[in-house]
Amino acid sequence: MDQDQVVDQAPENVTDTEEMVTIVDDANRVTGSAPRSVMRREKLCHRATYIFVFDHQGQLYQQLRTTTKDVYPGWYDLAAGGVVTAGEDYDTAAERELEEELGISGVPLESCFHFYFQNDDCRVWGKVFCCTYEGEMKLQPEEVVSVSRISPEKVLANPELVHYTPDTLAALQRLMKYRQQSS
Repeated sequence: MDQDQVVDQAPENVTDTEEMVTIVDDANRVTGSAPRSVMRREKLCHRATYIFVFDHQGQLYQQLRTTTKDVYPGWYDLAAGGVVTAGEDYDTAAERELEEELGISGVPLESCFHFYFQNDDCRVWGKVFCCTYEGEMKLQPEEVVSVSRISPEKVLANPELVHYTPDTLAALQRLMKYRQQSS
């Protein structure tokens, strides 16, 4: 499949329950939708949310991903989040993903910025959000093994010490610059 070609219906080898992902062009304009497996296989440019959850002391909650994740299994995620599904906007996707992955709902999300990330595994337009939270978490067992707190400065000082998902690491680097410029 050509990278600019978009599937608006599931191919025969895709299950009916597979989520349809919003597909965009390199300028973040919606061009259609595709099943998640097609988006991953063809490395189609898509939308995703990144919600950085901090405690009141500024420590960041990081998630250990399950070994069954379709990309970067067993690595650390620095943000909750995920793909924006067909017909969904970034804000709705962020609230949905935060509740699905960590069981957090009803917390105000600060909208920070959009960014583009590309590597050998994906092309994605992300929207970054932040929130402060210290309550109970209910982890999604299909996606999250555990959650721990870490200083964002510690992550950025030695990012090669741990396998961090590259898109969340890039988003955190930009977020820390954004917060510094905003203060």
